[in-house]
Amino acid sequence: MPNFNQEPIPVFLFLGFLEAGKTRFLQETLEDRRFNSGEKTLILSFEEGIEELDFTKFPNKGKNLTMKTIEDKSEMNVPNLARIAYETRAEKIIIEYNGMWQVSELFSNMPDNWGVYQVMFFADASTFMAYNANMRSLVVDKLNIAELTVFNRFEKSMDVKEFHKIVRGVSRRSEICYEYTDGQVAYDDIEDPLPFDIEADHIVIEDRDYALWYRDIMDEPEKYDGKTVTFKGLTAKNRKFPEDSFAFGRHIMTCCVDDIQYCWAAAVWDKPVDFDPKKWQKITAVIKVQKHKVYKGAGPVLYVQSLEAADAPEQEVATFY
Repeated sequence: MPNFNQEPIPVFLFLGFLEAGKTRFLQETLEDRRFNSGEKTLILSFEEGIEELDFTKFPNKGKNLTMKTIEDKSEMNVPNLARIAYETRAEKIIIEYNGMWQVSELFSNMPDNWGVYQVMFFADASTFMAYNANMRSLVVDKLNIAELTVFNRFEKSMDVKEFHKIVRGVSRRSEICYEYTDGQVAYDDIEDPLPFDIEADHIVIEDRDYALWYRDIMDEPEKYDGKTVTFKGLTAKNRKFPEDSFAFGRHIMTCCVDDIQYCWAAAVWDKPVDFDPKKWQKITAVIKVQKHKVYKGAGPVLYVQSLEAADAPEQEVATFY
């Protein structure tokens, strides 16, 4: 087994279902000398699409590009992907991923020296709603990590707000682009104000808003540093927690019952805590963004001011809708 090159390799990830426009966008990207400036580039395709890349239109006829196809999941493993990158001397990797596969399967099988630089999700606007209705978990899987979401084949008669709502129900970070059938391109500029006052010194999170708040604080914890927050939740604890700490949070469903997770923050209090898993409590705490034993790095830590019994929310599992 060769000693594979461990130099960091940037990875550009193109997500989307079959005929979603990934290949067309990739063609345009590689024709641009600002992106394709001569580095040895490996193009990994994880599905057989209808469109094919036209290498004759690339700078230098694409002599710096090598294309490989991964036809079966069994080929998606660390040794095989590392070997392909080594043999092609890849300095940059572009992945056109199979929309029917979970992205987590790719991430868990990527070599350690592959670093994801950009993630883009492409969708055919004429079929997107059907995919979202029938394969919601796969749609959420892609939207959850996309930095750019592109809806192509968009018609003037389509309601931008409906597409916007679906994306924002999963991610507040992704930029959204609409490519109309007449050639016009528009970027989403709909504002999404949070349903609570982020500027307040004391933020009260209503039961219906927990999922939105939790995602926001995990995305941008620093803007909550020093704030006081009040919300309902459930307590939990395991061996990893210090004596004066516990978990406090709620279950959140992103897309379906199978993906319900207990989403919590570390809480610190030196008083007795009721750990009945069915007992709802209301917490008021000051948030400090700092290192804690239960986080890999820094995270929001709730310094408890009060913890008291509370009625269960009308909807016990929080959602983004």
